[in-house]
Amino acid sequence: MAHPTSFRLPADLLTRLEQEAASTGSTVTALVLRLLDEGLKTRRFAGIVYRDGPAGRRAGLVHGPDVWELVRALKHGEGEGEQRLRLAADELGIPLPQLRLAVDFYVAYPEEIDDRIADDERAASQVHDLIARRDRLMSG
Repeated sequence: MAHPTSFRLPADLLTRLEQEAASTGSTVTALVLRLLDEGLKTRRFAGIVYRDGPAGRRAGLVHGPDVWELVRALKHGEGEGEQRLRLAADELGIPLPQLRLAVDFYVAYPEEIDDRIADDERAASQVHDLIARRDRLMSG
């Protein structure tokens, strides 16, 4: 449950928040909540950033793929434990410390990453269904 609180913000910061909220179709409150949440997470996990894209905002390595992509690859990877990490790092071309960072982020925030993986799987399923329907139309 949310608890009401108040902050005194400098006028220029509030103006920038209002402008950013308006440009993204958000409210100032929603924007502040998102920025605080993301800021605390990225402060805890240096090397993780949030970025926008067609599928929305998501956590990713600073100079690498999204965390959900790495976790999905690990879940489908071969081996166990440390061997699985090393194999995935080699296959993905990601330095092992960066892959560990993504795993640590996932362990701390599994729902965020699992939701992104589920969204991707739903989208892939929809594409497969469309292709199958197209193929049926074209074959009959």
